[in-house]
Amino acid sequence: MRGNMAKTKQTGQKLNKKPMNLRLRPWLIILPTLVVTLGILYPFYQAVFYSLTDYSLKKPVWHLVGLKNWLEMFKGVNFWHSLWVTVKYTIAALVVEMGLGLVIALSLNRKDNLFTRILKVVLIFPLMVSPVIATLLFKLMTNSSVGVVERFLNLFGVYGFPWTADSSTALFSVILIDTWVYTPFVLLLILAGLQGLPKSPYESAMIDGGSAWFTFKTLTLPLLKPVILITLIFRLCAAIQEFSIIYSTTKGGPGDTLMNLSLSAYRDAFTYSSIGKAVPQILVLWVIINFISSKLVKAWLKAKSANNG
Repeated sequence: MRGNMAKTKQTGQKLNKKPMNLRLRPWLIILPTLVVTLGILYPFYQAVFYSLTDYSLKKPVWHLVGLKNWLEMFKGVNFWHSLWVTVKYTIAALVVEMGLGLVIALSLNRKDNLFTRILKVVLIFPLMVSPVIATLLFKLMTNSSVGVVERFLNLFGVYGFPWTADSSTALFSVILIDTWVYTPFVLLLILAGLQGLPKSPYESAMIDGGSAWFTFKTLTLPLLKPVILITLIFRLCAAIQEFSIIYSTTKGGPGDTLMNLSLSAYRDAFTYSSIGKAVPQILVLWVIINFISSKLVKAWLKAKSANNG
């Protein structure tokens, strides 16, 4: 009896002594997550710290100034102007690209023939071009002497369209470039979502004689809502901190017409060498993106559970 109990105890001790690789496996699994988390948190807290200093690239010595940079930023006219430019740019880009991408995706999903297949390939081309190259191409196409767009407008009696040279058309011009570059991204995601929708509800609606608008309003749009929200999150995070297109066209001009928060922070950091004044503007962008994205993620989870339920 005692011998059996001793054997059982020894067997239990052997089972409790797991090999080293099994004991380290959970830590190895979460190690990449820990590294990424630290890689995100360290620069973030460092940015918060620098926003409380007068740190400058021109001065080797810096001092803590508390909330001075934040108070000066909120009191300054330039910050509110940059914030307003950021809001205008983001709303305009999202409305145009989401609407255009949805319409084109619905059109391409309705018919599958040689023309639509070629069109799908052609519409993907802008995704292969970097925003800076797209901006240079736009400048070339709208050139008053050799631009094909300018020549096309001449056919309708429009000569010397100012594009980014005038404050009244500068925003329209950069939104046009943004739309050309990023609408294919919206198109691809929504088209993939459309092709993944279940067929049975549409067959039932067709039998009941539902119109195209009724089917879109009651079936397609609710079922596609999670995909639309995910696409919106991606484009929101990119548009609200857009830098390359605006910088490549006018560097925030003419004047400060297109000086959004990203360019304003860049100017303060690398033109005026004031890191302490630049960082609060980036942190404001982070707060805006984090707040809106969290709301959109909650809406996405709700829409997804509604479709699954």
